[in-house]
Amino acid sequence: MKELADSPASAEQTEAKMVLGLLVWTLIAGTEYFRVPAFGWVMFVAVFYWVLTVFFLIIYITMTYTRIPQVPWTTVGLCFNGSAFVLYLSAAVVDATSVSPERDSHNFNSWAASSFFAFLVTICYAGNTYFSFTAWRSRTIQ
Repeated sequence: MKELADSPASAEQTEAKMVLGLLVWTLIAGTEYFRVPAFGWVMFVAVFYWVLTVFFLIIYITMTYTRIPQVPWTTVGLCFNGSAFVLYLSAAVVDATSVSPERDSHNFNSWAASSFFAFLVTICYAGNTYFSFTAWRSRTIQ
């Protein structure tokens, strides 16, 4: 976790994940998303990983990871970012395929924007997964 969080790219990606993830779920939550069951999955993934990202940011800011050395933070980061990438990718695809102007033209713009931002968040998590993997790999080789 320390290796990942010290890099400027990781800090920028964490900020991007928080802002873009917040946009994804607020754009959907501001509509009548319950009429399209697929948006329930998107909301679950977006809110769940947004809360976990904030949680890990607090752990880093408070330097709690230094007080709990028993936890393999590089492995935790790899698992978190990898699972977020996979689930956000599925949520972004579901989001994009559920957007239809015929379904509800009133909510179309918000849903389309949330789909766009979901793919951007997916790219951020993919980048962080790569950085987590390289940190984990260098840690396990030593």
